[in-house]
Amino acid sequence: MRYLNIPTAKKISKIGLGTWQFGSSAWGYGAEYAGSEARAIVRRALEVGITLFDTAEVYGLGRSERILGQALGDDIGSVFLATKILPVWPVAAVVQQRAVASAHRLGARRIDLYQVHQPNPAVRDGTTMRGMRALQRIGLVGEVGVSNYPLRRWQAAEAALGGRVLSNQVRYSLVARAPERELLPFAEANNRVIIAYSPLAQGLLAGGFHQGRRPANRVRITNPLFLPENLDRAAGLTAALREVAEAHSATPAQIALAWVLRHPAVVAIPGASSVAQLESNAAAAEIDLTDAEHAALREAAERFEPVRGPAVVPGLIRSRMRGRQPGSRQPA
Repeated sequence: MRYLNIPTAKKISKIGLGTWQFGSSAWGYGAEYAGSEARAIVRRALEVGITLFDTAEVYGLGRSERILGQALGDDIGSVFLATKILPVWPVAAVVQQRAVASAHRLGARRIDLYQVHQPNPAVRDGTTMRGMRALQRIGLVGEVGVSNYPLRRWQAAEAALGGRVLSNQVRYSLVARAPERELLPFAEANNRVIIAYSPLAQGLLAGGFHQGRRPANRVRITNPLFLPENLDRAAGLTAALREVAEAHSATPAQIALAWVLRHPAVVAIPGASSVAQLESNAAAAEIDLTDAEHAALREAAERFEPVRGPAVVPGLIRSRMRGRQPGSRQPA
C-alpha cells in the first residue's frame, strides 16, 4: 500500500474504503452484506494496509457508522477515521452535537477527519468552523475537511477555521475531471488533500455494464451515465482501459483507480461489494502508469461525450420504471 506524503498525525493510505453501502438499502446488497460481508471487508482492508475509512452520519441514517465502528473494533484508534456531518443547519452548537453523536455510533474517542458533507447555501462557514474549532480544542476532532466545496468556499472555510481545512471530498474520475481546474492545483501547492469519491463512476469504468447488462439498484438507475446511449458512448473509453489493463495484467477498474491516484494530492475511496473487490481496489495503488498510458486514457476520456441535461430525463424515467417492476433483481 502507498500513503500520502503529507504530514498528518496518522498516515493516510492512497486507497481508502468508502462505506456508503454499509447499512444503505439503496445499493441493494441486502442484510447479509451489512451483517457479515461488510465486517469481512473492513478486516481485510486493515490487513492490506488501508488506513483511511470514510463514512457519514447520513449513510443508512447512522447504520454505516455503527457497522464500521463495530468492524474496526479495537483497531479503531489506529486508523485514519473520517466521517461527515449532514449540514442541514450547521451552526456551531449543532456541529458539536452531531460530532458527539457520530463518535458514539462509531465507538470512537476521536474522529481523525470531520467533514462538512455539502456546502450549505444559507449558513456561512463562520459558525460551522467555530464549532469545528471547539471540537479540535477538546480533542474530539483531529483534522477538519469539507466535501463538494468550490475552491473559494474551501479557502473561506479555512480562513474561518483559522487553520488548515485538510481535505475536500469531491467526485473525481476519468469522466468527472472538474477538480483538475482549480482544486487539484490548490491542494498540491498547499499540502492539502483531494479525496476522490466515485473514482470508478459508480462502476461505469469497471467495464462490466453495457446494453445487455444494465444496473438495477436505486443508486445507479438514477445516474445518467448508465443510460443505454451513454453506455454505448463509453465503449471507446472502456476499450482504452482494457488495453492498458492488459499491459499491466490488471483490470479496467484498477487502471481507472491508478489514473486517479497518479496525482500526489489525491486519495480515492471506492466502495467494495466483496472482499475480492476490496483486494482488487487496494492493489491498484501499486500500479504505475506511464506518461503515455496516462495521456492515452485522458484522450479517450475527452472523446467520451455523454448525453446531458434535459435530454436524459426520458431515459431516467424509463430506468426508474424498469427498476420498480415486480421481480426486478438487485445486483450483489
